[in-house]
Amino acid sequence: MVHVEHLRPASAPTAVSSGLAGGSNRAVREWAVVSAGLAPVLLTGAYLVADILQRASDSPVRQTMSAMAGQAGTDRWIMTGGIFLVAGCYLVTAAGLTGVRTSARVLLIVAGLAGIGIAASPEPASGSTPRHLAWTVLGAVTIAVWPAFAARRAPWRPPVLNACGSAAVTTVFVVLLGWLFIETHAGSLLGVVERLTASVQTSWPFIVAVALRRGRTPDVSARHVRGQLRTPRRPGPRCCGPDFGLDESSRMRKRTSR
Repeated sequence: MVHVEHLRPASAPTAVSSGLAGGSNRAVREWAVVSAGLAPVLLTGAYLVADILQRASDSPVRQTMSAMAGQAGTDRWIMTGGIFLVAGCYLVTAAGLTGVRTSARVLLIVAGLAGIGIAASPEPASGSTPRHLAWTVLGAVTIAVWPAFAARRAPWRPPVLNACGSAAVTTVFVVLLGWLFIETHAGSLLGVVERLTASVQTSWPFIVAVALRRGRTPDVSARHVRGQLRTPRRPGPRCCGPDFGLDESSRMRKRTSR
């Protein structure tokens, strides 16, 4: 007798495939990809526009973004608004970047809060304030080490999220941060180095989000699905024994004679 479920093997692929599709989409939300992509665009656009509006004596090679957002900056609301928007993008991205570890999402939230703190505590006309410096250091260190925490330990992961890739990116970010620190003490390229470091670092969450979004289903899951979709073996006639090869009438005569 053939069971009813044996006649419907085609219904299983749809259910299992849809489950896998939902699992892959949960790695990152679409709106998180958008917010991560907006962060470097907003930051770069803000400091480029702010550079144009500064006084002729203010050189973008030396002047920092904090100075343009400070009390002595011209139209400082542009740079301040850009920092606020980038911080908001960090917070939104952290909420939707579910494919990375919780520690990475927490660090991205810390970076966003640090950005809000930087924008909310502008530099005075001369010098700086301890609060502004504290928020700046916190944000710079947090986003520099973020790639190391964003690395995935799953059997399948994009190349940019494996241990080697994350370590390489973290090393580059730390080197840029060290260069920036040197420029703050005895350098003539502080503005350029700060803009370069900020643009590169704010781009990395977007790269991670795109890598997770475009990532394919792991091979181990595919093998598991193929195993689930395998058609059950139907019971057939015995292939061995004393009655093998006999027709039904011969079997009946043999059983009667016993």
